[in-house]
Amino acid sequence: MRFSSIHKISFLLFFFITFTFSAQIKNPVKFKFTINVIGNNQYEAVLNATLESGWHIYSRDIPEDTGIPTEYIVSGKNIELIGKFQEVGKKHEEFSEAFGGTIIFYSNAASFKQKFKLKDGTKPGEVVAEITYQTCDDRVCLAPNTLEFTQKITPKGVSEDTVAPTEAIKDTVKTTETVVENPTKSEITVTETSKLDPKQLKIASIDFKKPLTDCGNEAVVASENYWMYLFLGFIGGLIALLTPCVFPMIPLTVSFFTKGSQNKAKGKRDALIYGFFILMIFVLLSVPFHLIDGIAGNIFNEISTSVWLNVVFFIIFIFFAGSFFGYYDISLPSSIANKSSKAEEAGGIIGIFFMALTLVIVSFSCTGPILGSLLGGSLSGSSHIPTLLTLALTGFGLAWAIIFGLLALFPQALQSLPKSGGWMNTVKVVLGFIELALALKFLSKADLVSKTFLIKRELFIGIWIVVGIGLALYLFGLIRFPHDDKKPKISLTRKILGVLGIGFVIYLIQGLIPSERPKMQLLSGILPPLNVSYFHDEKDGILGMKPEHDFFNAIELAKKENKPILIDFTGYGCENCRKMEEFVWSEPDILPILQNDVVLASLYVDDKEELPEDQKTKIDLGEGQVKRVKTIGDRWSLFQQVNFNNNSQPHYVLITPDGKVINTPVSGYMPKEDFKKFLECGVNFYKKNK
Repeated sequence: MRFSSIHKISFLLFFFITFTFSAQIKNPVKFKFTINVIGNNQYEAVLNATLESGWHIYSRDIPEDTGIPTEYIVSGKNIELIGKFQEVGKKHEEFSEAFGGTIIFYSNAASFKQKFKLKDGTKPGEVVAEITYQTCDDRVCLAPNTLEFTQKITPKGVSEDTVAPTEAIKDTVKTTETVVENPTKSEITVTETSKLDPKQLKIASIDFKKPLTDCGNEAVVASENYWMYLFLGFIGGLIALLTPCVFPMIPLTVSFFTKGSQNKAKGKRDALIYGFFILMIFVLLSVPFHLIDGIAGNIFNEISTSVWLNVVFFIIFIFFAGSFFGYYDISLPSSIANKSSKAEEAGGIIGIFFMALTLVIVSFSCTGPILGSLLGGSLSGSSHIPTLLTLALTGFGLAWAIIFGLLALFPQALQSLPKSGGWMNTVKVVLGFIELALALKFLSKADLVSKTFLIKRELFIGIWIVVGIGLALYLFGLIRFPHDDKKPKISLTRKILGVLGIGFVIYLIQGLIPSERPKMQLLSGILPPLNVSYFHDEKDGILGMKPEHDFFNAIELAKKENKPILIDFTGYGCENCRKMEEFVWSEPDILPILQNDVVLASLYVDDKEELPEDQKTKIDLGEGQVKRVKTIGDRWSLFQQVNFNNNSQPHYVLITPDGKVINTPVSGYMPKEDFKKFLECGVNFYKKNK
């Protein structure tokens, strides 16, 4: 999905989610299996997938070491394949900062088609379609799943009794289309034909609904932090009020309403209406984005991951910076402002509305770049872009409405406002340096998505250091821009801001020093990934730790060391798992707990290593759907579903060496504080009661 604080918080808060005590196995995709008759003894096995909003399924063309590619295999009796299977649907490409590469996926719907013919057109045939896939949303990834669908084909004039079902698909053959969900039951059980030792699937002592303690189990609301966008928009509005385009108009406008009317009460009322119209205009600016989202719901995702559009954003932000530095002005065509100003003559409520509209138009030179930053931050942050943009613009307009409204109610406060002067130009120039920093993020994302990897992590930091030094030099009066005084008076405020700028530069310098552990967590998701670096390559293991990858080995080790076990249901293709490891596990107050106080059991649900033959099995889920358990990943996926009624990753469970759940499991990407509370609760309880 991310640079200003909007981008930072957009990236982090969107993933700060856990699931409640009653988390169930998720069913985000439905499949429909049909056989189409092409003619001339040719057929097409079609598997249509319909996904719930927000979920996606990976393409078979996904790059190596990212998500799990979809595999569709058609076989059966009296069947001969024609060519390779085809994917049908609208592909989406998005750069994954966790994987350091572009992931390719389908949203909403996808179809998988395989052409075939009957070897002997005078005999019936049976089609077995097997699909292996993974579904994810912006919070979690579900365990990879393998399903089978079967259907008989009886050519015209041929008796169905000519052929019998094979043992592999006995009692599951359908003669009509098959429609199933994933999975069809709220809990999966192993059939009597399972060759797996039941003790390796269902652990009798595990009861996640009755943990030993209820500490650390407060539910975290799985929602966007909408208040933050409203707040950031409000701050942006206040900053815009301090610019030369807006600030001088505040006393003039308020005085017009409070002094220009013989009825002072009416004047104050009109001023409040004026503030309301300002708020309404900014909110209305977000309406087109809702309309676009309704027409093409994935367009914002495409925009945020488009190489060329990110380059365009880079150029626009550089252009904004030049305007703030004073080299030129950005303004809407004067004809628009003139028409709006002329409409003010209508008087009454309509006239007040056009006064507010005129203010918004003529102040565009200063507000445009700030509004552009809000737009850029929203596009980079979430799948709920129109809503977030509405909230940001609401906050922006609310700041203006409150200031104009309060000053209308208390006009005497106008006397306490600072006088216009050079300080307003200082505000604009500082914003110019911020725009330069934001521009680099867009260029960096274009670089990552295109896989050119020219802007390494250290180069990015180096450029920010140069921008930070330039800002500090300006604040101390060592460099000037066109609208600055020849001999500027350096106020105490400028000096303080200059010192803060130097402090930020010092903070950035540490990013140029090679390290085995992530640094600069405040900028996580803003800087290029760790592996896009001159000095650093992908680390082996997880932060230097070597977790157990077998639950039963972890049990034995936990008994030996007398420690609780942290079960980490994870996946090689789980982006959110990587985010937890890099941004949360690496924290100095989290990592020691993982290293010293627990036995870490990372169970990969997408491990493709095959199980021994005597441990492979099939599970009949009904509706013509059969789940194969043939890999280590299949086993741990089934183990998670059977014991914890959950199939999402990451999923964390703390248990004792004798297999009892200590506190309620948690899922998904979550804030450090919540994960720390979960860990400390279980570890402290175990230490007191072991």
